Amino acid sequence: MRVSTDIQDNGLARLTLRRGEAGNAIDLAMARELLDAARACARADVRAVLLTGEGRSFCVGGDLREFSALPAEELESHLTAVTDALHGALRVLTALDAPLVAAVQGPVAGAGLGLAAAADLTLAADNATFTAAYTGIGYSPDAGVSWSLPRLVGPKRALDLLLTNRRVPAAEAEAIGLVTRVVDADRLTAEAERTAEALRRGPTAAFGATCRLVAAGPLTELGPHLDSEARAIAAAAASATGREGVAAFLGKRAPDFAGTSYEP
Repeated sequence: MRVSTDIQDNGLARLTLRRGEAGNAIDLAMARELLDAARACARADVRAVLLTGEGRSFCVGGDLREFSALPAEELESHLTAVTDALHGALRVLTALDAPLVAAVQGPVAGAGLGLAAAADLTLAADNATFTAAYTGIGYSPDAGVSWSLPRLVGPKRALDLLLTNRRVPAAEAEAIGLVTRVVDADRLTAEAERTAEALRRGPTAAFGATCRLVAAGPLTELGPHLDSEARAIAAAAASATGREGVAAFLGKRAPDFAGTSYEP
């Protein structure tokens, strides 16, 4: 098993990359298992997803040993199969209403950078480093890196990272907006669990609407975006989730969003 999936009764899903001895390098089998794991999370009762990688590194990118072992005439179709599965997983995970939390440690490179960047919240251990790596081996980016990096850090800085492949330490990654926050390595697991648990208790559908609005913002003019916001907040206010949130606020109690939905 290269990717384990644990979906708890309370709605927290844990996805773990389990090739720690190989730096969680993504081969075809792992990419396909990650797609299966992502699809398993596409359920109404999943309220938050926590993505981690076992061992020293969260993910060092593609499995270059697997790629180099293939004859040239097979490599292109093999890479297409890997990226089809990996990109399919990213499409599923980023479309969920359930927030995606990634906890990353050690050297993170290539597709590992793409997975970290795709998360809604990314917690990095203070020993994490980030490298695009693609052009260093004559490749171009995959895993959404050429899309996510410019949106997180700006196009000029994204090109700096993609063309020079310089290693970005955790503190700089936080400063430029590549990760959400940095924590001590020995606290990473506990902090990621705490964060995912807090999101699990939250208004899942409202989280999904919020993430979609933020993602669409840079691509939409203000007028149409205001219209989208108006439709989204009206639907939220009329939903069971919204009514519970307001009732809890007025009643000076903690809201109980579990079991609520956007159905009026």
